[in-house]
Amino acid sequence: MTSPENRIYLASRSPRRRELLKQIGVDFATLLLREAAPRAADVDESSMPDEAPHAYVARVARNKAGIGWMQLMQRKLPQLPVLAADTIVVLGDRIFGKPASPAHAREMMEALSGRIHQVLTAVAVAAQNGLHVRVCASTVRFRSLSERDIESYLAHEEGHDKAGGYAIQGIAAVFVTEIAGSYSGVMGLPLFETAQLLEESGIRILR
Repeated sequence: MTSPENRIYLASRSPRRRELLKQIGVDFATLLLREAAPRAADVDESSMPDEAPHAYVARVARNKAGIGWMQLMQRKLPQLPVLAADTIVVLGDRIFGKPASPAHAREMMEALSGRIHQVLTAVAVAAQNGLHVRVCASTVRFRSLSERDIESYLAHEEGHDKAGGYAIQGIAAVFVTEIAGSYSGVMGLPLFETAQLLEESGIRILR
């Protein structure tokens, strides 16, 4: 039986992150915040001038976890660790978040076609022992995509809410010729780094 000490709050509405936490047996509750208060998933995600991608994704994840912890304190909820994450795709000096429109999604897929890109996912945990962040970097290579490939993929709409406009765990897997790094990190929650942060905050993964 799971004790309260082994529960966390997840400050994310991502179903992929929920699935990945369940995969490693983490007991969690989604942090539902009052409408009048800022939500952890709705922090300002605009990048700062000259901000490096690693610094940017770490800052966003840190802010999400920090806001989640603040709301936890305000609502007098049990002081369990709050986990948040953020994922971006980096191509050269361009940062791709979630596409803003179908046209933006098409632009992303055309840019990624036949090229190597990085996927950066930052995980942040806010707890009684402080707020800690780790960034996981993975490299993904796409095969060359035809216009028909892109049209067919966009019709499935699986990538409309994903960084870079694609979901590696979905149909987009057929585009990937090579991956170096963390598959779960590309999905949106690197499990190695997540487990390390949670264990440092007193959450036992293997129990």
